[in-house]
Amino acid sequence: MGDVKRVLFVSSEMVPYLPESPIGNIGRFLPQGIQERKKEIRSFMPRYGCINERKNQLHEVIRLSGMNIVISDIDRPLVIKVASISAARMQVYFIDNEDYFHRKQVFCDAEGRFFDDNCERAVFFARGVLETVKKLRWAPDVIHCHGWISHVLPLYLKKAYRDDPIFANSKVVLSLYDDTPADSFGEGLNEKICFGGIETPDVALSENADGTELAKLAIRYSDAVIMASDNIPKELESAVAKSGLPTLPYDGAKLADGSYIDDYNSFYDQL
Repeated sequence: MGDVKRVLFVSSEMVPYLPESPIGNIGRFLPQGIQERKKEIRSFMPRYGCINERKNQLHEVIRLSGMNIVISDIDRPLVIKVASISAARMQVYFIDNEDYFHRKQVFCDAEGRFFDDNCERAVFFARGVLETVKKLRWAPDVIHCHGWISHVLPLYLKKAYRDDPIFANSKVVLSLYDDTPADSFGEGLNEKICFGGIETPDVALSENADGTELAKLAIRYSDAVIMASDNIPKELESAVAKSGLPTLPYDGAKLADGSYIDDYNSFYDQL
């Protein structure tokens, strides 16, 4: 690609809105670092119910909200909220919906049970991000996905949105972590994901697929992969190797001292 100017970050977690974690820390500091290296950035994450809106000064962006996303024949209102991280001089956009994101837990209930609708939440999040970027009229050169809830997005970009001029030149970078759920997403997964000309063979997940299968789907429709954890399942390591995609290997020392940002920045430019 050579001259990447705009990078869209799609993250499952971000500090300070959720407690510190590998994904949350990268979600917070990578966009800032890329912006400091003279690229334009936008960052998105889900607006989980445990995020304190008053403390973090979230507010709804009326001009971006208001559309509905249909999942399983039900209209789900899309609400967009925004907050600022003043120390980084950057904004964070939040994908919100009362049915999917107002519960106090993130991915599991108070008893530790994986939410039955986590697949639908991932679909809503991915489509919500892409529709909002269209409304912003902001064409990203690179879309960088972090966390399993973003793993449907590469498919949507390459199939349902491939003819949209906003995304005509967008490349997908997929960061893989050790967050892939071992739980099943339940039955009817292919049908819930399909929309906008996407058909079941494009998805091709097994009944009761888990997070590893969803990650393989993301790999299939990505343009490059970053190994962001030293605990990635061997099955996914093999899938990445077989894909032949440009791959940035895991480097724990650079992740610890922050120098990974230069590597990621160079990786974007090489796509």
